[in-house]
Amino acid sequence: MDYQGDIIRPPSEAFSLILQVTTGCSHNRCTFCGAYGAKPFRIKPWSQIEADLDFAATWCRRHTTLFLADGDALALPHAQMVALLQHIRRTLPWIRRVSSYATCQNILARTDEELNEYKALGLSRLYMGLETGHDPTLRAIAKGVDSGRMIDAGWRVRAAGMFLSVTCLLGIAGAECSLDHARATARVLSRMQPHQIAVLTLMLLANTPLYRQMRAGRFFLPDPAGLFEELRCLLAELEPFRTQFHANHASNYFSLSGRLPKDREAMLATIDQALAGVLPLKPEPCRAL
Repeated sequence: MDYQGDIIRPPSEAFSLILQVTTGCSHNRCTFCGAYGAKPFRIKPWSQIEADLDFAATWCRRHTTLFLADGDALALPHAQMVALLQHIRRTLPWIRRVSSYATCQNILARTDEELNEYKALGLSRLYMGLETGHDPTLRAIAKGVDSGRMIDAGWRVRAAGMFLSVTCLLGIAGAECSLDHARATARVLSRMQPHQIAVLTLMLLANTPLYRQMRAGRFFLPDPAGLFEELRCLLAELEPFRTQFHANHASNYFSLSGRLPKDREAMLATIDQALAGVLPLKPEPCRAL
């Protein structure tokens, strides 16, 4: 398999076959993200994608799920995405689920008919980075869309019958707007109603604008207690819709995972233990790399 640069995939795709069809991210402006800064966005040659699928047909027959890398394979032109999904189905007929990252912009650029066609051809899960439902913070981190467009994109994915996983970032609004970010994010998630919510903690990377803002004294990350309060507020203010809730990424101070609404009180109790200092925490992650 041909892999160019570091390959990033969601934790739930740990056992998936990774097929890199693009390099980089078509947006690549978010001030907190250092994943693709040195990797220009481009679509890989079709001949290379075909060669990788031929390799997988021989050597990767135990994989039943497939993840399309890099940052947002949904940036492929519609005809090429259809051809890709058809080729995966022909070459790897045992694959039961194809998934991908997707930016809000690329979701909204698709028609309902196009999204429905992707679902029919096997693309059944999309991972979208909301980061925050707080519009001032969305502007500050250069996501390129507001919360209303995020909600529209999420509903269009769900209307196509796809599984929607949405990522949120603790700390992304800084210490000053921490709880405003938590409340606004809970409101947006409640309106979007994704099948899965994944909560990560911001890690400041040295190759990002947000890191430079921190070094210049213009951005302050909440301390651990502030991050726990932010997480508690977000979880407490979610409306009671059914979803998977995970705050168990390596960036987080402790692992939290359950199903809402049934596990909400147990998860809030765990956060309260952390705030009271009686919950064992991971060694403090490095917040500025």
